[in-house]
This record gives sequence, C-alpha cells and structure tokens, in this order.
Amino acid sequence: MKAVYYAVFGQLPTIETTPDPTPPADGVVIQVKATGLCRSDWHGWMGHDPDITLPHVPGHELAGVVTAVGRDVRLWQAGARVTVPFVCGCGRCPQCLSGNHQVCDNQFQPGFTHWGSFAEFVAIARADINLVRLPAEMDFVTAASLGCRFTTAFRAVADQGQVSAGQWVAVHGCGGVGLSAVMIASSLGANVIAIDIAEDKLALAHSLGAVAAVNAANETDVALKVRELTGGGAHVSLDALGSPTTCYNSIANLRKRGKHIQVGLMAGDHRHTAVPLDKVIAHELEILGSHGMQAFRYQPMLDMIGSGKLAPERLVGQTISLTEAPAALANMDQFPGTGITVITPFTNA
Repeated sequence: MKAVYYAVFGQLPTIETTPDPTPPADGVVIQVKATGLCRSDWHGWMGHDPDITLPHVPGHELAGVVTAVGRDVRLWQAGARVTVPFVCGCGRCPQCLSGNHQVCDNQFQPGFTHWGSFAEFVAIARADINLVRLPAEMDFVTAASLGCRFTTAFRAVADQGQVSAGQWVAVHGCGGVGLSAVMIASSLGANVIAIDIAEDKLALAHSLGAVAAVNAANETDVALKVRELTGGGAHVSLDALGSPTTCYNSIANLRKRGKHIQVGLMAGDHRHTAVPLDKVIAHELEILGSHGMQAFRYQPMLDMIGSGKLAPERLVGQTISLTEAPAALANMDQFPGTGITVITPFTNA
C-alpha cells in the first residue's frame, strides 16, 4: 500500500510502498477513503508523543470501508462503511466497563500506538467495541472531518461542559476543534464568544453561530473582555488550542462556579503550565479535561447531524491528495487556512 512514512522525527515524511496490514483476530482492516490532517499528527511527527515507535505512519481521523475481518469479530462484515474514535478502548478494563473508553487503561490510537490512516489501509483491533457505522447519506470527507476534533468538541461541550440553552460559552482558539465547539454549543442554545488572533477564523466562527468575537491580537486583557461581554464571565470556557496563554485566559474569564474544559493538547514544555489557582479556589471553578469520545456516544451526535442541527461539512476547509500530505503535515504549526483539512487519497473516495 502507499503510505505517508517517516523514520526520523521532524524530518519531512515521504510517500512509500509499505506492506498491507492484516486484521487481528478481534479486528478489521479498513480501506481508507478519507482522513483528517490534525495538529495532533504534527505533535507526533515532532516527537512529542511517547507512544510512537519509528518508523511510523501517522493519521487518526479516518473513514472508510471494511475490507477484511478477523475470526473473532461478531458485529462487522466486509463492505461496512465506518469510522473510529481516535482513542480506542480494550473493553475489559475498569474504565471501559464503566463506559469511559476514552480513558481506557489499555487504550490504543491509530497513528500513535500503531500505524495510522495516512495510507491506503489501516488495521483496527477490538472492532466490536470501537467501530462506528456511518449513516448511508454521509460522505467520507464529512465522516473523516468528525475525526478527533468534532467528536472531542462534542463530548467537551455536551458531556463535560453540560452546556445548556442561555449559557455563555467562550471558545479560545478557532481551529478545527474550536470551530466545532462553536457550532455544537450554538446548536444547544448557548451564547458563544469566539476568541482567536485571525479575523478569517473569527468570521467563520460568526457564521457558525458565535454571537461575539474577540481578536486576542488586539486585546490587552482577553479575560476581562470576555467578562465584560458576558456580564460577569462565561459559564463554560474551552481552551481549544492548547497553550499557556489560552489555558490561563479560559480559566480567568469564567464567572463564579464556572467550568473550564481543556481540549487543546498541552505538549512539550507546556504540559505543566501555570493556572490561576487563586481564582479556582475563591470562585469554586471546575477544571475538566476532554479526551476523545466513546464509540457508543456517536449516535446522539449523528442524530443531530441527520436532523440538520449540526453541519460538520461546513468545517471542511480544503481537501488534499495523499502526495500533498507530507508538506501539509510539516506546516501544521503555522495554522494555515480555516477549517479542517481532509486527505482523500483515492479518486473513488
């Protein structure tokens, strides 16, 4: 199969011909029809993820068709149109048994713990637990755009934040996950404030439902501006970028007893960043993480998409070919363009 391949962290990947995967006994092989390009892939390529063993094929936001099935798989057959969470569960540990596959003690992640979806085929274990059937009307590009960003945003907003109508929600960073959060929170009836340093991204956030926008490049005190716009602070605030500045501002712009959701990865030297704990204590704030979404939780999200309440296809900024993926991956730290980039390696995708 053709795959994006690198043997050295930080060195431009190449397109190589690699062996086709075979399904594990409890898993499947998926022919990749579309796969998202995510900043998490960039972090992996830079060597920020300890789970990656070189050489490596990245990619974790995939949609495609099952082509081979392991002998122990009960629920899936060849020809099924599927996607998969970027965090896959074992189904047996205490976390999985409590329904929290997204923090499985034995979790595995395509594109990190094993070769991923920047390739013609990818193998996924524990298929009966981790595969998600796609609606017949959903195309593969839209399905791939759900990836880690839209699903992570859905869980962050709906499950972790428990956002409800009339609340104020601040979203710091309007990349793929931030714009997803804007759309989802708005669909739940919240008043959303979008924060970013790029006017084109803020304009897109407005079109997706944000009622106000803050250009952080022009504000000396972003948290104060959000508190002014909301009449006391956000009920729920998300750091959708993952930086010391956005994390701090997200906590500092909350009203009393508000919730901060950390969605953006804090990698490298930022993993142990400073937070305003004086406000956390005095205002009884909540700090929550959000790490993917369980396969069984996809259905409420898919129902909202099917009803027209959510339109993830609007978040697709561009599609590129597999041969364009190495350069696009290397440029992810520049935050180019708006929306989500999806790789469609095949003309029949």
